Parts: sequence; C-alpha cells; structure tokens
Amino acid sequence: MEIYIDGDACPVKGEVERVASRHGLTVHLASNGGLRPSSNPLFRHVTVTAGADAADDWIVEHIGANDIAITADIPLAARCLAKGARVLGPSGKPFTPDSIGMALGMRDLQRHLRESTPGGQTFNPSFSNKDRSRFLGALENEIQAAKRAAAAYSASAENVSH
Repeated sequence: MEIYIDGDACPVKGEVERVASRHGLTVHLASNGGLRPSSNPLFRHVTVTAGADAADDWIVEHIGANDIAITADIPLAARCLAKGARVLGPSGKPFTPDSIGMALGMRDLQRHLRESTPGGQTFNPSFSNKDRSRFLGALENEIQAAKRAAAAYSASAENVSH
C-alpha cells in the first residue's frame, strides 16, 4: 500500500507525511514542480512535464488497488477509483464508487454556475482546522481499512493454496 498525492494544490501534505511515517508507508507527491522537497526518506517527489493533466496521468499510471490517492480533482478521483484505489479529498471526504457519479455531476453544475455568474465569482470555502482534523481521521481510517482488506486477501489466497 502506498499513498499518492496530487501535490500542486494540496493543503495536507504535512499531515499525510506524519501519518504515512507512523505507518511506514511510501508517499508519492506528483506535481508540476515548485514544491519544497521533504527530507523524509519515505517521501518521493515526482516532477512531471508541463501539461494540464500530467501529474494526474502519472498518478493513474502508477496507483494500484488499495493504494490511497489524496486529491480534490474529481475526474482524477474517478480514474483512481476505476483502478481499485481508495481516494480522499483534502477535507477528509472520501470518494467512493457509489459517490463519484454525483461528485462529477455537481462539479459540472458548479462549473456551469461559475460561467453564468456575472463577474465570475466563485464560492469556494476556505480550508479550516476542522477540515485538517477531519482529514487526519479519514486518512487513518482509510489506511486501517486498506490493511484489513490486504490481510483478508492474503488469508483467502493462503486458504486457496492449501
């Protein structure tokens, strides 16, 4: 199990680093560059070539089942879910196969509203300490769930071989 961060606009990189270190998990931080590297040996910084979706494409190429993606990018979340990964938004909200369709629909609706609003005003809520706390709890829950799933898979594979 590894963690993949869509790094360019992620407000919880430090939180991911602390939780991943506690569990001994490798973290891949994919970005277009300009981020301060971590000295943590479990942290892998991946700088992708320029391009709107280059970091997203790198993450999707490398992520696997039961890995965890951290992103606010809903289309990237959908692509990671399709590969069997677990996905969390920076506010701690999980994206699931059951919820991703609604999230994509709401994204399109919000884009339409932004385009039709005079002055192009946006109404993105600010990131709060409550969001940070909720994220920490959600990440811990996802890691524990992924560990349980991996253990169950190993146990069932062992029973099949005997």
